[in-house]
Amino acid sequence: MTFKAEYIWIDGTEPTAKLRSKTKIIAGTPDGTELPVWGFDGSSTNQAEGHASDRVLKPVFSCPDPIRGGDNVLVLCEVFDIDGTPHESNTRALLRPLAERFAAQEPIFGIEQEYTFFDGARPLGFPVGGFPAAQGGYYCGVGADEIFGREIVEKHLDHCLAAGLSISGINAEVMPGQWEFQVGPVGPLEVSDQLWVARWLLYRTAEEFNVSATLDPKPVKGDWNGAGAHTNFSTKAMREGYDAIITACESLGEGSKPMDHVKNYGAGIDDRLTGLHETAPWNEYSYGVSNRGASVRIPWQVEVDKKGYIEDRRPNANVDPYVVTRLIVETCCTGLEKAGQV
Repeated sequence: MTFKAEYIWIDGTEPTAKLRSKTKIIAGTPDGTELPVWGFDGSSTNQAEGHASDRVLKPVFSCPDPIRGGDNVLVLCEVFDIDGTPHESNTRALLRPLAERFAAQEPIFGIEQEYTFFDGARPLGFPVGGFPAAQGGYYCGVGADEIFGREIVEKHLDHCLAAGLSISGINAEVMPGQWEFQVGPVGPLEVSDQLWVARWLLYRTAEEFNVSATLDPKPVKGDWNGAGAHTNFSTKAMREGYDAIITACESLGEGSKPMDHVKNYGAGIDDRLTGLHETAPWNEYSYGVSNRGASVRIPWQVEVDKKGYIEDRRPNANVDPYVVTRLIVETCCTGLEKAGQV
């Protein structure tokens, strides 16, 4: 008996990494067979030179393959050099020790992944050679005149649920052809692994409709919303008291932290964080209750309940979730430790 394992990894393309995958046929069953280490040609993925091109794939997360069905699986991998050290493009390896170090604080994340469908060179729903009506009616809209790509979105949602991912919702966004799905709330490694797999499933699902999906943070210039990955975060202390909420917000604004975060929150962030279209300026830090024009929003219900979570609204749609979760965990959990709020 054999099954198909789709090995998925993040490549070395800069400034924004791409997903790659290939299929391995494995003897046995997924439940009773250890997923083996595999390899690939790093010179074709911006991860090696041609004279020493072998790179190693080590499985770190697997789930049922909802596209192939049966006993087949999707296998997310970390990339290693042949000497056993993490490849420089392996950002998950940097998150692992931070997640372990602050595990006692019980950090959890929910990431809102926005994306845009394209039909060739134009966003899905944009007329040929022109523009649709101004944004406004498309957000959470209904009807063929305002919603484009729903059949792809629904199929992607079903695939994510069948794969066992922690998908918590979907909605149409502000621009035609623009959508969002949410992953979480789960831990930093879990949310990042699952978001990468959900992205792979998005691309693969859209493929079947001859449509592409992009995480471009500003897919259409001008008076149109960009695409972000709003990152919701809390620790045990934040879920129990409001002082910890304020400490986390203040920690994100200390010293060089705003710029340390923003410069790692996705390529092209200054195109999206303009201070318009529900964003704060990329070079200014602010936080506020129910304020979608702030860098970090405290939901109104959190202020009422005096406990809960915060939303960092700065990450781009194309952000590496391993990077954004690592930065937020390190900054906020260290701040809470210093304040004695753990």
